[in-house]
Amino acid sequence: MDIKEIDILGDDLHRHWYYLSKGRALRSFLQPYHPRSILDVGAGSGIFSKILLRSTRAESAVCVDIGYDEERSEAHHHKRIEFKRSIDRSDANLALFMDVIEHVDDDAGLLRTYAELLAPGALVLITVPAFPFLFSGHDLFLEHKRRYTLTSLESTVRRAGLEVIKSRYFFGLLFPIAAAQRLLNRICLKSNHIEPKSALKKHAPLVNSILSTINNLELLAFPYNRFAGLTIFCLAHRSECSTTRYA
Repeated sequence: MDIKEIDILGDDLHRHWYYLSKGRALRSFLQPYHPRSILDVGAGSGIFSKILLRSTRAESAVCVDIGYDEERSEAHHHKRIEFKRSIDRSDANLALFMDVIEHVDDDAGLLRTYAELLAPGALVLITVPAFPFLFSGHDLFLEHKRRYTLTSLESTVRRAGLEVIKSRYFFGLLFPIAAAQRLLNRICLKSNHIEPKSALKKHAPLVNSILSTINNLELLAFPYNRFAGLTIFCLAHRSECSTTRYA
C-alpha cells in the first residue's frame, strides 16, 4: 500500500471507505482459498494482513517494507504479525502485493524475487491501478511508474514465472465519475494549473458510509467484472515448474 496515503488519512485509515471496500474485495477474491500464513510485500501499515488475520484462518503474517524505521513484532487478534525491512526466506502460502509493483521499474522482477522464496503451490495476490489513460496527478504524487489493464498485468505475472488463476476489475461503479475527474486532472496537470496530489481524502461519516455501501453492492458483480474499474485484482500461484519459466 502507499505510505503517503497513511500520512493523509492518519487514524481514519481503517475506517476509510476505500480501505474498507478493498479489504472486503480482498476477502471475496480469495475465496475458496484459505491462507495459513501471509507474506505482505510493501505492506505499509499492514492493514490488509490485519484484515486477513482478523477474518480468515490465517495464523500469522510477515509484513515487508523498506520504509520501516525498525523491525518489530506484535499480536493482532491473538495472532503474530511481524514487520521487517527484508527477508531471505518465507513459509507463507499467500503473498500479497497490494498496490506495490506499479512503483518499480522491473515489476516482473520484483514479483519473481519474492516468488522464488515461496513453496510451489503458494498463492500470490496482486492489486494495481487500472488503465494507463487514467494516469494523472494522483499517480505522480504516489510515484507510480504505470497503470495496467487485465492483459498487461497478466502478462507481467506470467513473466515472473507465476500462473494466473483469475483477474478482475474493482471499483467499477465509481469508475465513470472517477475517470472523468482523473482525465480533467490530467488536462489541468499538463497545463500546469494544478499540482500532483492524491485523490484520496477524508470524508464526513455519511459520505464515507455511502461510498462504502456502493462498493459493498459491487461485490455481487465482482466475480464477473473483466470490463472496467479503478483497480485490478489478480490471483496467481507458483507452479512446480515455475523456476524454468523466467526467461
